[in-house]
Amino acid sequence: MPMIPQAVFAMLACARLGVIHSVVFGGFAPHELAIRINDCKPKAIITASHGIEINRVIPYKPFVDIAIEKADFKPEKVILFKREEAAVMDQKPYDVDYQQLVADSKITAAVELPSTHPSYILYTSGTTGTPKGIIRDTGGYATALKFSMKKIYGVDEGETYWAASDVGWVVGHSYIVYGPLINRNTTILFEGKPIKTPDSSTFWRVISEHNVSVMFTAPTAIRAIKKEDPDGEYIKKYDLSSLKYQFLAGERCDAATLLWTKKHLGIPVIDHWWQTESGWPMLANMVGVELLESKVGSAGKPVCGYDIQILNENGLETKPDEEGYIAIKLPLPPGTLKNIWGNTERFKKGYLERFPDFYFSGDGGYKDSDGYVFVTGRVDDIINVAGHRLSTARWKKSSLIIPMSQSVLFLVFIVI
Repeated sequence: MPMIPQAVFAMLACARLGVIHSVVFGGFAPHELAIRINDCKPKAIITASHGIEINRVIPYKPFVDIAIEKADFKPEKVILFKREEAAVMDQKPYDVDYQQLVADSKITAAVELPSTHPSYILYTSGTTGTPKGIIRDTGGYATALKFSMKKIYGVDEGETYWAASDVGWVVGHSYIVYGPLINRNTTILFEGKPIKTPDSSTFWRVISEHNVSVMFTAPTAIRAIKKEDPDGEYIKKYDLSSLKYQFLAGERCDAATLLWTKKHLGIPVIDHWWQTESGWPMLANMVGVELLESKVGSAGKPVCGYDIQILNENGLETKPDEEGYIAIKLPLPPGTLKNIWGNTERFKKGYLERFPDFYFSGDGGYKDSDGYVFVTGRVDDIINVAGHRLSTARWKKSSLIIPMSQSVLFLVFIVI
């Protein structure tokens, strides 16, 4: 589904009925969708006729048809929402018209289920192998989201919160749909890009028009805006007085992006870290509790409930500033993954076997003497030199200290 209200309606309807949903990002090719169909075996697929990009139309329904043709498992029905701009398309025997279905429907009572019942499956590609279907529970997840909205993001009931992401990702699940609504916030559903819709003022215009209190986006989005508007001229044109905090996550945030954002917005800009598996932040500056000093390059301190440690190859905690593996002491707090759909062995091997009694995040990093954690990236990006684990991120950070250095490219030659 594209970023339209019907996508949220479908998710909330599933939650009300106790039906497990699995939202797939609309940018995936039919082959990727077919893999997910085979894995979770859905009874029905809900889709739209198409999505709208900056200068092109994405044919969602034809992609779904191709995916079903490729998949071994065949869903019974495809519920199709036809957008106004929809082109004429082939009618399939399994097609059901969304608008007609809504017109003929009746209000149904919510289904009562245990709090541990799965609310959704969300696929994460990981670094190798087929996508992993992360299973999320219901009660623990709702509790964690309610806590995070107030204590981590500092959002009060009645305020407007905007996570500029997609419902197909975990940010969309947690902080476009469920988190804000559980916390009684207005949430923004935005079908567009940070630039060229129509220009790089888009984010600031939306914040101003809707009195956004807290925003969450990826560093990539800010970098795109910065490239188009390096002096922040568009920011000056809008009243952003409602904006209290700007959060960044989804990838490692470079210092230049964070400092540029802080300079031009004039508010706390907070990098934080979490994963599809966690469902909510693991490292952050918990502004709803106390706004701490921020350190450039750090995603903050462990959120309460997460005992985050940096371990070496032998599973022992490292010294301050010594790089290692980011791991979380078990048990994990509410809202985190419960299993991998249909593959418990992969769940155990991927997350629990590397370090007994710990959840292995797959990321590398280090912790300074003040307890701030610096995430250096996936362990795939670690190079072992003479017994020392060196991340490419730290190489780049060190190189950028050199005066006049703006960007760095490393070419590594392996000589045998």
